[in-house]
Amino acid sequence: MVVQQYRDGGGARAARALAVAGVIAVTAGCVGGGGGDGGSDGSGQRAVAAERPLDVLGRAAGVLAEAGGVEARTSMETAAGGTRVTIRGEGTYDFRKQMGRLKVVLPTDAAGADDRRPITELLAPGALYMKNRGAGVPDDKWVRIDTTALEDGNLVTGGVTDPMAAAELLRGAGDVTYEGKSELAGVTVHHYRGVADLNRAARAASPLSRGALSAAAKGFSKDAVPFDAYLDEEGRLRKVRHRFSFASEGREAAEVTVVSTLLLYGFGAPVTVRLPDEDDIYTGEIRQG
Repeated sequence: MVVQQYRDGGGARAARALAVAGVIAVTAGCVGGGGGDGGSDGSGQRAVAAERPLDVLGRAAGVLAEAGGVEARTSMETAAGGTRVTIRGEGTYDFRKQMGRLKVVLPTDAAGADDRRPITELLAPGALYMKNRGAGVPDDKWVRIDTTALEDGNLVTGGVTDPMAAAELLRGAGDVTYEGKSELAGVTVHHYRGVADLNRAARAASPLSRGALSAAAKGFSKDAVPFDAYLDEEGRLRKVRHRFSFASEGREAAEVTVVSTLLLYGFGAPVTVRLPDEDDIYTGEIRQG
């Protein structure tokens, strides 16, 4: 699995145990639902369909940075060995600060138990903070992961693709086709389909995103990431779906496919993220199970 190597000072063992427990490697046989679409009205300031697709996608991350705070819904579907599971998330994200707060819900287990508490995730440049994740972690403690040391750059580890990273990936777009105009939650959107190159995206990314994307470019077995992106008339990304592929580790190595979908709406939403103090971060070992 690509998420098994972590380096974060005293928290390295805890983070590794978190990966083994696996936010995306949940119990086989689980079934979950994807997030729905949301939206707000676009003002139609420019017709993106008239522009070159690579130009539109290349500046998508910058347009979001200008927009600032948004509401977000996420879903991440993992397929391996004939099993599919879906993890859902919802919260807010500030594209200017590249910081967000999401509640992530794991699917029920194979026995049908549904007593899992939502995982609170705080996203920040170079770091992922998780609460309510891992046996043995005190309820009032957070686990911190250095995303620049993750083999996937936190594109799949937390069960959520960092929203800014999802947008930055479009800077590496190639082989793009314009699929036409449609409607998403009452908003007119333009659909683009293509393949992003992780290395090209990492080189073109903003400084705060470059470290994590560079790690992903080295860690994934395939640099090519197919995507579908939907942008409104103002060039704001409303929905993007990426398909990541990598080789799993363990006794029965297999190709794993992860489909990550991000929905953005409520532009201008207030976003408040307070990162944990050092005393609130757990550095012990996380028990599996």
